[in-house]
Amino acid sequence: MFFGEFDYKIDEKGRVPVPPRFRRELKDGVVLSPGAEKCINAYTLSEWKKLAGEITGGSLTRNKIRRLNRAIFATAFSINIDGQGRIALPVPLREHAGIEDEVVIAGANAYLEIWSKELWEEEKAISQEQAWQIIESLERH
Repeated sequence: MFFGEFDYKIDEKGRVPVPPRFRRELKDGVVLSPGAEKCINAYTLSEWKKLAGEITGGSLTRNKIRRLNRAIFATAFSINIDGQGRIALPVPLREHAGIEDEVVIAGANAYLEIWSKELWEEEKAISQEQAWQIIESLERH
């Protein structure tokens, strides 16, 4: 389980440190893909395989599965953590997320999200406000 938020600066080569507490879980590699919001999702290999299985094993039509496969898998990158505990963020993903220099790595339960610091502050405020509304709606049932 991934949780917490961590602020970093990316270096001139587009690398960012992986929070030390998560390095062991990601030692076999990380799969990076564009997030639905303007962020980068980072999955362990096992979680990525699980996601792939859910897509292909779902009740979608073959046409929708093909489109989803293209959208998700064609834009993903397999990355290894270097000897100093960093991952390189590919340019297309940095552009998608609006990442230039400061990033926040946020735990999102089964995966991590990598955000530009500015966009994260906006998203965090919205998410926290809506989380309480969602929790309250769950308590009524």
